[in-house]
Amino acid sequence: MGFDSREYEYADVHVSILGVELTGLRGLVYKKKQEKEVLFGQGADGKGIQRGNKNYDGTLMLLKSDYDILDAAAVAAGFEDLIDVPGKFITITCVYLKPEALALSTDTLVHLEFTEAEDGMKQGDKFKEISLPFLFLRKVKV
Repeated sequence: MGFDSREYEYADVHVSILGVELTGLRGLVYKKKQEKEVLFGQGADGKGIQRGNKNYDGTLMLLKSDYDILDAAAVAAGFEDLIDVPGKFITITCVYLKPEALALSTDTLVHLEFTEAEDGMKQGDKFKEISLPFLFLRKVKV
């Protein structure tokens, strides 16, 4: 009896934004956080854990050439730049593909806004990478 031990690989990750598949994608990290606080009453030990707001954020790392394509699309749509685009216009779809098993795992980051665009280079760099931190309202798992 055989089994497939192959896991998802970075080479199998596909991300598209504004209908553009990013071929210069260098990294994508996103997370969900929830405010939590221990509830105290009488005594020194907690009585429970109270939950608060949920927060979603992340960072997209891509080559300067892909950033320029996205930024130009934002300007063509009438915005000052990519940072200026409202979240209702940006959804990141990230497809994780495991070819042998034909298993797809898709995360959709909905209502996303980039918060800043870091730029620059240093001596010895072989390419230019742009980091784009972002916030989003929810993740839909397909």
